[in-house]
Amino acid sequence: MTRKIIALVDGSIYSASVCDHAAWISARTGAPVELLHVLGRRMAPEKADLSGAIALGARSALLEELAALDEQRAKLVAHRGRAILEDARAILDRAGVTEITTRLRHGDIVDTVADQEEGADMVLIGKRGEAADFAKGHLGSNLERIVRASHKPIFVASRAFKPIEKVLVAYDGGISAMRAVEHIARNPLYAGLRIHVVTVGAATPDAAKGLEDARAMLAAAGIETATELILGQPETALGKYVDEAGFDLVVMGAYGHSRIRSLIIGSTTTGMIRTCRVPVVLMR
Repeated sequence: MTRKIIALVDGSIYSASVCDHAAWISARTGAPVELLHVLGRRMAPEKADLSGAIALGARSALLEELAALDEQRAKLVAHRGRAILEDARAILDRAGVTEITTRLRHGDIVDTVADQEEGADMVLIGKRGEAADFAKGHLGSNLERIVRASHKPIFVASRAFKPIEKVLVAYDGGISAMRAVEHIARNPLYAGLRIHVVTVGAATPDAAKGLEDARAMLAAAGIETATELILGQPETALGKYVDEAGFDLVVMGAYGHSRIRSLIIGSTTTGMIRTCRVPVVLMR
């Protein structure tokens, strides 16, 4: 049985792109789509006592009015969440996705994803969320938190969808990079796409061997692969190469091989997500 993909939608400009990419993945893999909207803590009614030191009767009346306003606000927030899910479902319906579920949840988004991801093959999220500005250097805080915590591949949707044909695999020989290659070898999502495995750095025997090992693993899965080594620093050279060579998707490990139990995303990963105008799949 094909496992589901989870698409996180929050009403931001990225939500439509998340849905379009989810529809593309579903069409290629047959996976059902679960749309998830989380009513986070910042959306919860305020509990502060605003009545002040006033007469008991007036204070009681004001507290009742505040409680009624809190209840009304909570209902409106939930109604908005359901509307976001309905709009997202409509996008998937138009794209021909037949198996769609919607879930509205309260709580922390990372905890919610952890609860829901067990039966999923992939989690989709927009690069920036509803509350983020659109400065190029800003990443959504929820995105970073989910990448740190999730054990599933994270598909980071770009601002707009376009057909995906050419895929760059950023390979540094680390554990998460090897998992990225294994992910491509085993997932029907990548069948028929043009796959390029790229290493950035000096032309050493180890780098050459790493590229050949990655090529051989993909060849064993029936995937024809081009390999290339480019000079420069990964944080800048990869993004430039993606633009110049016209790649449609980047697949990479979330952390480099030099990472030692850090709690932050690797610098190359962060730089790629910030600068790339194409979607990025991250592997832990």
